[in-house]
Amino acid sequence: MLASPMDSNIDSQFDERYSRQILFAGIGEAGQRRLLASRTAIVGCGALGTVLANLLVRAGVGRIRIIDRDFVEPSNLQRQTLFDESDARDSLPKAIAAERRLRAINSSIAIEGIVADLGPRNAEELLSAHDLILDGTDNFETRHLLNDAAAKLRIPWIYAAAVGSYGVTMTIRPGVTACLACLLKPENRADVSAPQENSVAAPQSEETCDTVGVIAPAAGVIASIEATEAMKLLVEERDCTQSVETRLVSFDVWTGRHHSIRVARDPECRVCVQHKFRYLEGKAQPHVTMCGRDSVQIHERNRNLDLALMAQRLDSVASNVRQNDFLLRFTVAPHEITVFSDGRAIIKGTRDPAIARSLYARYLGS
Repeated sequence: MLASPMDSNIDSQFDERYSRQILFAGIGEAGQRRLLASRTAIVGCGALGTVLANLLVRAGVGRIRIIDRDFVEPSNLQRQTLFDESDARDSLPKAIAAERRLRAINSSIAIEGIVADLGPRNAEELLSAHDLILDGTDNFETRHLLNDAAAKLRIPWIYAAAVGSYGVTMTIRPGVTACLACLLKPENRADVSAPQENSVAAPQSEETCDTVGVIAPAAGVIASIEATEAMKLLVEERDCTQSVETRLVSFDVWTGRHHSIRVARDPECRVCVQHKFRYLEGKAQPHVTMCGRDSVQIHERNRNLDLALMAQRLDSVASNVRQNDFLLRFTVAPHEITVFSDGRAIIKGTRDPAIARSLYARYLGS
């Protein structure tokens, strides 16, 4: 349930909770009031998203929606700062675990955790009516979808990625700056000189946490830069039309190397100039998505599963059957299957969509 900010407490918060932030010249009292009145959507609640959410909740961003499709696992605890061992033990959805933790940090703002897989069918509904969209995702399929949705809805968004010891971030203002599609055209990718930067920026050579790992400080630094850029955007006057130069900021915390590279706007860009939103229209979104860690995600729609009843039925044919209010998990060796109430499932132990589909149909129906 969405908790509303307590407007009557705002003035007392100025005196206590936000006093040091208000003293900072870049924010001040007027900026703090804009933060408290703003709405931000964070897509993805992993290493980047947890740091982002923590910082912005503490800063007093008035309404924050956290959208995430995944659940907490022990391997997350090394870098995903809002979760603990009990969350992993209970297989809590990340959006729910984050919402609970964040409400304990700042009960005076509105925090909404949504367990959902952002896709073409729900992106506009979930992202509209926000002042800013923040990238906490781990794949370019979703980032292209965010880029399309932000351009269509005319909402600023901030791209970010972290892998290994390295990360990048870039602020995007639709109609004003270059967008993600502009960044990924060949000319701009050539401007990013370091091989690691190409691997992070370009989806065709994407490295992931599952192939090269990631250290928490890398995600922390990039998310902190992203959160700072978010605060800068949110404290601006709403009618601000000042031209902003787009720069891709990168940082490698292991080597200490950092760059800030200008990104030119593409005058023929498919997204921000031609307004062709093929990811948002579902023309580029596959029905089955590889989601790392030797897993395949099955997207199913228009299903309303009774997880408790399904757990009873599976008890005699599967092992390690566990169910809570949000998801059902069971093992059919060597595969582990996690099912959500809307029919979506993650099949762990294979990268073959055909095998995943077969297991889904066998145990969950088609």
